[in-house]
Amino acid sequence: MPNHQHMDEQQKEAYDKALRDSFRVLMSAIKLLLILVVGILLYIPLKSDIQQWLSPKPVVKTVSNSGVQPNEEDFDKVENGVHLATGLKFAPGFEDVRANCTVCHSAALVTQNRATREGWDQMLTWMQETQGLWDLGPKRARILDYLAEYYAPEAQGRRASLDLQEIEWYILDLE
Repeated sequence: MPNHQHMDEQQKEAYDKALRDSFRVLMSAIKLLLILVVGILLYIPLKSDIQQWLSPKPVVKTVSNSGVQPNEEDFDKVENGVHLATGLKFAPGFEDVRANCTVCHSAALVTQNRATREGWDQMLTWMQETQGLWDLGPKRARILDYLAEYYAPEAQGRRASLDLQEIEWYILDLE
């Protein structure tokens, strides 16, 4: 440590500043080292858990519109004409739909949509042009037959819109 008596005021301030800066760098290095040591000490007992958390897991999600959550033994079970694992109607064309549609998305996407044969055909064309759906070949007709039969538009559940031109309006007199 130099003797401060032989320094002028400006040199003393520069020396003190350099000393403070060195101390800050040293403290930062100690903090970093401490964080590293604590991290290693935590990693060692948790290594297998951390590797398990970070490893990709296959996503196997079963969606059922039948209200019944299928288990392993029910994977190909059909009740009341509905395939339990997918919620799709079990009818001719089912296997083609399951094999080609549920590869990319849940069967719930099929069961929640309704369309005419032409509408389903347009959806398949859109999927081929934009989503990477492969050429279905002769299966396309069977898939369209199935979808048009079992997932066609349903009758509207609400009343038709009122024709405002045909309504005879009057003023309600509350007096």
